[in-house]
Amino acid sequence: MTADAVRSEVLRPRSLSRARRPTVRASRFVLYAALLVMAAFYLTPVYVLLVTGLKGFDEVSLERMWDFPRALSLTGSADAFDKLAPNLANSFRLVIPATLISAAIGSLNGYILAKWRFRGSETLFTLILFGMFIPYQSILIPLLKVESAAGLYNTITGLVIIHIIYGIPITTLIFRNYYVGIPEELVEASRMDGAGFFGIYRHILLPLSIPGFVVVLIWQFTSAWNDFLFAVTLTGQDNWPITVAVNNLAGSFSVACNIQMAGALIAALPTLLVYILLGKYFMRGLLAGSLKG
Repeated sequence: MTADAVRSEVLRPRSLSRARRPTVRASRFVLYAALLVMAAFYLTPVYVLLVTGLKGFDEVSLERMWDFPRALSLTGSADAFDKLAPNLANSFRLVIPATLISAAIGSLNGYILAKWRFRGSETLFTLILFGMFIPYQSILIPLLKVESAAGLYNTITGLVIIHIIYGIPITTLIFRNYYVGIPEELVEASRMDGAGFFGIYRHILLPLSIPGFVVVLIWQFTSAWNDFLFAVTLTGQDNWPITVAVNNLAGSFSVACNIQMAGALIAALPTLLVYILLGKYFMRGLLAGSLKG
């Protein structure tokens, strides 16, 4: 092979890579532009929510829906908070115990199904997961009768129990898949050192479960906070969580849209803060294997 041929072979990849760079940049530009357009479209309701909630009642109209407020007004937010404060407290009374208890039960279930397998454990796991696919609407009438017979109708406690039970399948799935990835040698070494069922869980698995707990707590907090169907069916006005109360902010003769929008923002704020403050830990938990398997 001549020197010119060798030189052409060496230079060819470089020339091809240089030729491809404009194409790659153009494709990236198109991709980013499409993502920005979709993000703007997705965030349009949030924009309307914010600007309407910061307007006074006299500025609210369909014609001026897209306009910025001429003067920032917090009267709508103040009125919405005054009306929703008891319901906001009800939501926290519902969400905190339901999230913590369902996470604890799911962790223990996952530990048993992953590290203490027994005959029929896989069948039991399948039956637990089956609870994830039962439509809420199909069990409303029997659930209403059971809660009435148990004296739990129109109580926050009744809602807490419902969300704990409905949260067990997904929390069990997440923790079981997470614990499967923990080496069996750690568990066997703990057994040889004399640790029992709860000793292994407390000293070995629980310290390693922080990523899984972050995923489960965020998931369950969001699910319980956003519940509407169970709350509107099984509770009265005194025990409504904020999701139901926001739906009833409309007046009898006029609709104060600025108050409704401010109330919707107040209702969404806790879950937004959870994802903003804990979002990176949520992603770490997912990448650590909480949803693999």
